[in-house]
Amino acid sequence: MLPMIFLIPIIQMLILANAATFEMKNINTVVVNRDKSPESRRLVNKFQGSPFFQINRSLDLSGALQEIEADRADMVLVIPKDFEKNIFIKGHVPVQILVNGINQNSASLIYAYSNSVIQDFNKNLHLTGLDYNKKRINAMKKINTSAIYWYNPRLNYQTYMVPGILVILVTIVGMFLTGMNIVREKEIGTIEQINVTPIRKYHFIAGKLLPFWLIGLLEFAFGLFLGEILFDIPFVGSLWLIFFAVALYLPVVLGVGLFISTVSNTQQQAMFISFFFIIIFILMSGLFTPIESMPDWAHIIVKLNPVAYFMDIMRMVLLKGSGFQDISDKLLSLFGYGVVYLSLAAVWYRKKQ
Repeated sequence: MLPMIFLIPIIQMLILANAATFEMKNINTVVVNRDKSPESRRLVNKFQGSPFFQINRSLDLSGALQEIEADRADMVLVIPKDFEKNIFIKGHVPVQILVNGINQNSASLIYAYSNSVIQDFNKNLHLTGLDYNKKRINAMKKINTSAIYWYNPRLNYQTYMVPGILVILVTIVGMFLTGMNIVREKEIGTIEQINVTPIRKYHFIAGKLLPFWLIGLLEFAFGLFLGEILFDIPFVGSLWLIFFAVALYLPVVLGVGLFISTVSNTQQQAMFISFFFIIIFILMSGLFTPIESMPDWAHIIVKLNPVAYFMDIMRMVLLKGSGFQDISDKLLSLFGYGVVYLSLAAVWYRKKQ
């Protein structure tokens, strides 16, 4: 348990916070330039100047398709013949983008980035005085737009991911520690000695709950400290409110762990059951996939997932500065789930004795 308590926060913060990113960089791109004109080279330079694309080579179409099939390229840019000529005469010209669509999310991002580069290329054509009919733009009115991103001005993915990783940290540590606790007593035979003592059932549950509740709070404080010094995560909201939410959330995961421990006979069985619940909780929490993008039936499951509530609380308070009134419904839900899971653990423990 000691390595789990002290090593998991450090390893999880250092690895996941840097590896779990929604950005795409170094998109391997193959160019099929059939025009070889100055304008076509300008378009290729636009892609090459982007921080997201990496132009590996220029090939013919068959060779480019082989690169995608061999998984050595993510995208193929096909510039047709008479590209420059059609721009000045016809006013429009098709440009083909072939994207490796095995990963739907990556393919969508690649298309969005490519579309942005091409739109910027078109904009530069206008600003240099060329329209699609080879006429100069006279008295063109410019509309300047500026974007301000609230709560994450630099669009740093670590600002978004680290609060969620802290939630997963508390969930894993709390559930595993309690999940292996009672079943450990069963394996070494001390549970029978406890059962013959005159302690009441709520004494037993409290004795198993409170130490890990305190450990969970210390784990969260340690993870929050690492998030501040390593990733400069903003603390916009109240830290007291965050720790109050953690204090309500920990009995939920500890109750799940206690319930798993009471229905398991070995530590291996308890770990397998804990993995099952943790995987579902994490995947349905909104950490990697927005809940709004999930199908309607998944929204019903999310309502039964306490991790999703705490995930929202962490991001709302830390990044938005939300107050108690903004998260009161989620706090009430966590309190209700804590009562339910602890009651199940207590009732099942009584039935098993």
